[in-house]
Amino acid sequence: MREQKTKARIPADPYGEEGLSLLREAVRGRMSEKRWRHTLGVEKKAAELAAVYAPEKTALLRAAALLHDLTKELPAEEQILLCRRFGVPVPQDCLESPKLFHSLTASLLIPEEFPLYADPALLQAVARHTAGHPRMALCDKLLYLADWIEDTRTFPACVKLRKDYDERIRTADTGEKRLAVLDKVMLRSFDLMIREILTEKRALALITVETRNALLRDRAERKNERKTHRHGSEK
Repeated sequence: MREQKTKARIPADPYGEEGLSLLREAVRGRMSEKRWRHTLGVEKKAAELAAVYAPEKTALLRAAALLHDLTKELPAEEQILLCRRFGVPVPQDCLESPKLFHSLTASLLIPEEFPLYADPALLQAVARHTAGHPRMALCDKLLYLADWIEDTRTFPACVKLRKDYDERIRTADTGEKRLAVLDKVMLRSFDLMIREILTEKRALALITVETRNALLRDRAERKNERKTHRHGSEK
């Protein structure tokens, strides 16, 4: 009887509403009430952002949101053991700033414990949602930003960023402008994060600085492309 019940709860479509509902049930027991409220907030915000930037990725981003903090509440010692179990070198950045561990360890654990969601794009978004990455794909950026600005976040930096995004996106009436808003708000998030880390005299992960620099370079390149296109049209 148990075996039949287990089989009945395997969804035909992991990314359909039944699949996401079952995933929600499975994840709920893995975290505190506060972390769970945040997780639901990230799922909601990820869906909202996907509707603006990538509607076809909505279900994947909702699943990524449900799984992104899977290992967040594990102590550093267990995070280290997970890295070793999966044969991954323990990053020095994580040792100096243990809050970074969970992005890596969640992405390692998902294929083992939630194999239906071992999509490379999902795993990459989870792995990059905290410290960033110099080559962030669109899904990476959307999960990262959803984590920052979901509605239950009350930290002053998160409130500022949420207000900034809401105000900017309201007047962005083209796809190009909406992408510019995304990168502007992300860049501000890295400025806020770096400022806070420096103020608290904590170790700053090099990849966070590299991500900020990459966002700056991308913005400059797009500005140059627009200028070139505009001047070319005027000739």
